[in-house]
Amino acid sequence: MKEYYENKVAAVTGGASGIGLALAEAMLAMGARAVTIADINEDNLNKHTSRLGKQYPGRVQGVKTNVMDEASVKAMVDAVAVFGGGRIDFLFNNAGLGLDGAFEKQGNDQWEKAFAINFYSVVYGVRAALPYMKAQKSGHIANTASGIAYVHFPYQSMYAATKTAVLGLTDSLRFEYSDDGIRFSTVIPGTVATAIWGDMEPPKGALTPAESAAGILQGAAENKRVIFVTEDDRRGSLSMALGAYVPAFEEQMEAYLLGVARARKSGNFSAI
Repeated sequence: MKEYYENKVAAVTGGASGIGLALAEAMLAMGARAVTIADINEDNLNKHTSRLGKQYPGRVQGVKTNVMDEASVKAMVDAVAVFGGGRIDFLFNNAGLGLDGAFEKQGNDQWEKAFAINFYSVVYGVRAALPYMKAQKSGHIANTASGIAYVHFPYQSMYAATKTAVLGLTDSLRFEYSDDGIRFSTVIPGTVATAIWGDMEPPKGALTPAESAAGILQGAAENKRVIFVTEDDRRGSLSMALGAYVPAFEEQMEAYLLGVARARKSGNFSAI
């Protein structure tokens, strides 16, 4: 796996915390020569860019980026290319929000923000990176979705919709740009103990960001179409797919998700 990242140029959105930061650190440790951390949180960005810059002199830069703004994303990608001597080998569109709540209480402004952060940020990143990757006839773009793209949990309709859109977009682009030498992968990172949980306690057995990042980087090196970091997510996606054809699986998933809906309706939003 090290050879896939050694001497390469990479960028990670949402890179100043959680999985994104773990991805950046792991690629630097494997010898990536130019890694850009993109994040809107300037304090975290400066802290970790400074820390990693001391450990890996001249190999890391931080770029403040608002992924909801296409011009900001393009400026970041252009800065990646300048820092990398005209190349971009990897773009990890990792920035996103975990979203939950009752559908009836969510207005259009909330839906627009959800798609801006979780979906359009991916569109903007891909659009900005493609000219560089097409010119060099190589590159890999990994877009972070979620297991909810397969198992559509109740009281998370915005999260399910945005992450399912990421999955569909990435699958389509994988084949559209294959002959240009550009790889696309959808990342299903598993249940990870990050700030995405807010005030809630992460579920027991949640992965660390470093564990998730290791699985993501391994899957990308193997050019997986969908990178399932955990077997739980892989099995969940398979059960939903089989449910369309096998009544027993359909009944099982219907009963499971109905139970989750009832638990969350009663106030237990940690039910999974």
